[in-house]
Amino acid sequence: MPLLQLILVAVIQGITEFLPVSSSGHLILLPALTDFQDQGQLIDVAVHVGTLGAVVLYFWRDVKLGLVGLPRLLTGHADTPGARLALGLIIATIPVVLAGAILHFTGLSAQMRNVTVIGWTMLIFGLVLYLADQWGGTRKQSSDWSCKDALIMGLWQVLSLIPGTSRSGITITGARHLGYKRQDAARLSMLMSIPTIIASGVLLGTEAVMNADATALRDSVIVAGLAFVCALIALAVMMRLLNRVSFTPYVIYRVILGIVLLTYAYGT
Repeated sequence: MPLLQLILVAVIQGITEFLPVSSSGHLILLPALTDFQDQGQLIDVAVHVGTLGAVVLYFWRDVKLGLVGLPRLLTGHADTPGARLALGLIIATIPVVLAGAILHFTGLSAQMRNVTVIGWTMLIFGLVLYLADQWGGTRKQSSDWSCKDALIMGLWQVLSLIPGTSRSGITITGARHLGYKRQDAARLSMLMSIPTIIASGVLLGTEAVMNADATALRDSVIVAGLAFVCALIALAVMMRLLNRVSFTPYVIYRVILGIVLLTYAYGT
């Protein structure tokens, strides 16, 4: 794969993975709107591994809390903050894993990878994010995360399997709808990405790695490293900005991009 394409894929994934604008949608648009070939499953998995490393590093305290609480949870007790966090993440991940497996093995996920679908999801879910952000309360913090809220956000996360929806965007939407503060909604969304990316990587990465040659594996290492750096920067910037601004700038971007894509899709 050309080095320019590797850089573009890494930068796009790194910047958009944790912003509510859909990384998968942008990755699909790159070959759809240019002369580049589709980057393939192995590269998709590699850039997600890179962004996984970024979110684990940035939220290491929360990750460590959940890991420490996991043994306690395995004994059947969710009576510590760490155990409750681990339980919440497990509950939130189950729906998207089940739905993702169904879409993957039935081939439906591949059928949705087109500009028209991305255009509509960019537009519709951008507006849904705006409504949830403007009307959502601010009474809850991430420490208030309950099993019920985890399940509800997990069901919202299932919608992210539609290209262009944005995993972070739709889970933030769900959290804001439940009344979580902006930073806490983003924090929960980012933590939910960890088991989701791991599950997706196991499902898609195994077969991709088995069919890869040495050149493809080298490209995957390069793109993972670049995506890690870009994701870490984008994540830090977004979390800082949430102290001063709402999600409206991302909504405006989504609406504009959605309109442009639909105009392109229906005009060709």
